[in-house]
Amino acid sequence: MARTFLYTRVSTTSQTTENQVAEVKAAGFAVQSSRTITETISGSAPAMQRPAFRRLVDRLEAGDVLVVTKLDRLGRNAMDVRSTVDALAAIGVRVHCLALGGVDLTSSAGRMTMQVIAAVAEFERDLLVERTQAGLSRARSTGKTLGRPASLNEEQKRQVVARLDAGSSVSALAREYQTSRQTIIRARFRLTSEPSDRTL
Repeated sequence: MARTFLYTRVSTTSQTTENQVAEVKAAGFAVQSSRTITETISGSAPAMQRPAFRRLVDRLEAGDVLVVTKLDRLGRNAMDVRSTVDALAAIGVRVHCLALGGVDLTSSAGRMTMQVIAAVAEFERDLLVERTQAGLSRARSTGKTLGRPASLNEEQKRQVVARLDAGSSVSALAREYQTSRQTIIRARFRLTSEPSDRTL
């Protein structure tokens, strides 16, 4: 006999999964409390790296049904969700997502829905990359300096090198110039490794 499980997730301890449980019940799914799995973990974590979800997968058998309220309960992005659904389908588990009208994601209609979602996600990623690159190009063309501002200007770098050569410690200079030890070390390396302008 098929068993129905519910996986609920929230990101912080200040949140509750009660609304997710109520949504599933209202949708007509009867889930025993012992088969309701609750987890508090960031949605950025891949599904199979979530401890409670992994334990749930170990309990699932062919013919079982897994219900979630939203796709992000099954993974951190479209590709992760698809991988999770494929893994569950491989062991004969049906996956229903309320946000998609309760469709079984392992069915033909569900797989088509997943393909559309994955295509849209890839399209959005490509657009984001294009916009980012276009923005960087515009900034460079107007002479803007990209990245974080330098901790030390060129004069300060020369002072640092001179002070190091005179015996000052890296830590003392880092404190004095209110920067990191790595910045002091990099300043020395860059200045001393620059080719000389003098004619040999």
